[in-house]
Amino acid sequence: MRLIQLSRDSLSFPPPEMALREPNGLLAMGGDLSSARLLNAYHHGIFPWFSPGDPILWWSPDPRAVLLPEEFHLSRSMKRFHHKSPYTVTLNQRFSDVVAGCAAERDEGTWITPEVRHAWQLLHSQGYAHSVEVWFGDELVGGMYGLALGQIFCGESMFSRSENASKTALLIFSRWFQQQGGQLIDCQILNPHTASLGAREISRASYLQYVENYARQALLPDCWRPKRLF
Repeated sequence: MRLIQLSRDSLSFPPPEMALREPNGLLAMGGDLSSARLLNAYHHGIFPWFSPGDPILWWSPDPRAVLLPEEFHLSRSMKRFHHKSPYTVTLNQRFSDVVAGCAAERDEGTWITPEVRHAWQLLHSQGYAHSVEVWFGDELVGGMYGLALGQIFCGESMFSRSENASKTALLIFSRWFQQQGGQLIDCQILNPHTASLGAREISRASYLQYVENYARQALLPDCWRPKRLF
């Protein structure tokens, strides 16, 4: 299969099943990061991921990493830490700072370029993208952000500047999301950090079925209102 070049004049994507096996999930290149294109991509199980200076690359890997909120794994050490946690956790209080934190805390470099940050800030202003913030006093020490698709949350990135901060973000968010009717947290590609918290791999076909079933289903009305969660 050849890599498909997207046109800026069309928001359509090729079927995810046309993605390459190597590198796993690479589907298309080009287009733009407009809100309409990004929303269309995520509604079809596709997300952008590319290095600075490269063209926009679009992916739909098989298998797909997901976390069912009820399967969050709380280790004994994390349970002890959380019992005396020094943190507070908020929702949608400092979106741009969370994105900046995710961009900065990458030793290997970041795909969260100024162009990407602008695109996500626009999605946030439109009510589609959301952030979780972890605080130690008045200091932002961790967090995560992503895109809401009905009863699915597509996690994009997280960061931690203090012990267990990103784990705390995902723990508190997964509990809140489940209480509000959330069904699935998309982790895109499995890594040791998310696997230790209960994420696992499912087939792309299974993930697309989740999207079909839940992406247009409503959560409880106040799910994304800015608030303190913990």
